[in-house]
Parts: sequence; structure tokens; C-alpha cells
Amino acid sequence: MILGGFDIVVIALVVFVILVLFAGIKTVPQGYRYTIERFGRYTRTLEPGLNIITPFIERIGARMNVMEQVLDVPTQEVITRDNASVAADAVAFYQVLNAAQAAYQVSNLENAVLNLTMTNIRSVMGSMDLDELLSNRDAINDRLMRVVDDAVQPWGIKVTRIEIKDIRPPTDLVDAMARQMKAEREKRAQILEAEGSRNAQILRAEGAKQSAILEAEGQREAAFREAEARERLAEAEAKATKMVSEAIAAGDVQAINYFVAQKYTEALSAIGTAGNSKIVLMPMEASSIIGSLSGIGAIAKEIFGDGNSPPSPPRPRQVPPRTTPPVNPFNQAPER
Repeated sequence: MILGGFDIVVIALVVFVILVLFAGIKTVPQGYRYTIERFGRYTRTLEPGLNIITPFIERIGARMNVMEQVLDVPTQEVITRDNASVAADAVAFYQVLNAAQAAYQVSNLENAVLNLTMTNIRSVMGSMDLDELLSNRDAINDRLMRVVDDAVQPWGIKVTRIEIKDIRPPTDLVDAMARQMKAEREKRAQILEAEGSRNAQILRAEGAKQSAILEAEGQREAAFREAEARERLAEAEAKATKMVSEAIAAGDVQAINYFVAQKYTEALSAIGTAGNSKIVLMPMEASSIIGSLSGIGAIAKEIFGDGNSPPSPPRPRQVPPRTTPPVNPFNQAPER
């Protein structure tokens, strides 16, 4: 089939329209922003989705990633304020907020953020002592983020986080720190041991004090009760003696018999329990004690009478002759 001139023109026109459509319709993916330049000058920013531009007049200038990005900061040597050399590395997170500023305010955005972060790491960590550097990592991260974020604001960037990954002091310094930590822990252990010993001694002293106080109180209470018992015993003895005396004065023979028998029995008990004698010979029986009591009663009758008639003068007693010499019951037998 042979095409005429009109057909060729129509086909060329269709192809041109298709090219214009492809040149004018732009699709922006999510997480990106495209800048539009008209004859080399920035005009606007395309949002994610389907967008239409003027073909052959406007073109896409920069394709900016507005998602949060991570930047690995390489290891670098830092001299602290107390002249200690340490190696530190970090990681930084940033996000593009203004695509136009990030595209046209700075060249090579990632390299600029990296160098700015490294410079501030050296300045911030160099203004701190080594002990402070190792123990205040959160404070270092916060200070670095604020300093770098203020510096990149004109670029339309937000620094969301800067984290120090590792701080490595020299080996000899690590050994010295380990010895210092060990000495500090030993010192604390000795202090705790001394405090424990002191507290134990205090507690023992308090216990001995309380024990002595309780013992003294117990002795005082025992002495008080003993004195009270002795007082009551003395009162009872005095009362008994008074009653016996009154009975004797009234001529009661049974009272004097009871009194003499009690004293006699107590004397015999004392002789039997004496510690300086082993064998005691007493030539008497229970009937002898009763006879002695009867004799004492007869004597009392002769002295005081029977209580109704006046007392008569004492008569001499008839003592029968004895074939054996009298034995004193209170004499002790010789020890064998």
C-alpha cells in the first residue's frame, strides 16, 4: 500500500502528539520530590502522583529523596580536654524537608552533612574530659544533634538523630582504667567491711548493755522479793514467838512444850547436817525425845502449876543410880 502525502502528515502528527504527552506527563513516586525548571530556573516542586508539565519548556531539575536517610560516620581520632586520644565513630539520621533548598542551596548534600557531623564530633568531644566522655554518651548525642541541626537548617534538612557508636581509648589507658576501677572497688569493699564491723560491735555493745540492765533489774527484783519474804518470815516468827510468850505467861504448858520441842528438833537437824562431821553417835530414840518433852512438861507444871491452884515450891527430884556414865548427845564421835 502506497501512502500519500496526507497520510504521512497524519502519522507524523500522531507521533508528535504521543511524544508531547510522554514529555508532559510525569509520575512522581511516593517518598520523592521533583523540582521543575523552566529554561533553567526553578519554578515549583512536583508532589507524589501524576503531574503535567509543559513539554520542551519545563524539565525536571532534581529528584530528591525526602525519606529519612542514614549516614555512616567513619572512625576518627579525637583529642579530649585532658589530652587523651580516643577513636570514635557515629551514625547520623537526616531527612529532607524542603526539596528546593536541598537541591539548590548546597552541592553534594550527603558529603556536606558527613563532613559537618565529623567536624562537630571532634569539637564536642574535644571539649570534654575522658571520664565525662565515657559516662555521658547521651549528653554528647544530644549536643551533637542540636549543633548539626542548626547548621543544616538553611539546606532544608532536619537532623533527627546522631548516635556515637563506639569510643575506643588506647590499650594502655584501658589497662590503667581497669586498675583504677579495681582499686576503687577494693576501697569500697574495705569501707563496707569496716562499717559492718563497726555496726556489729555497736550492736554487741548494745546487746551487752541491755543484758546488763535486765540482769541488774532481775537482781534488784530478786533482792526485793527476798527481802520481802524475809520480812514476812520475820513477822511470822515474831508473831509466833509473841503467841508462845503470851501462852507461857498465861500458864499454858503445851505452848512451852511446842516451843522447846521445835528448838530441840532444829538443833538435832543442824547437828546431823553439819559439814565437819562424818559420823554422829546419838544414844537416844524417838521415845527419848518424847520422854524429854514429858520431863520438860512436868517441870513446867511444877513451876507454873496446873493453871487453877497457886504454884507450889519445887521438890527435889529423886535421881536413880546409873551404872553407865551419861552420854552427851551433842558430842561428836571421833572420826575413823
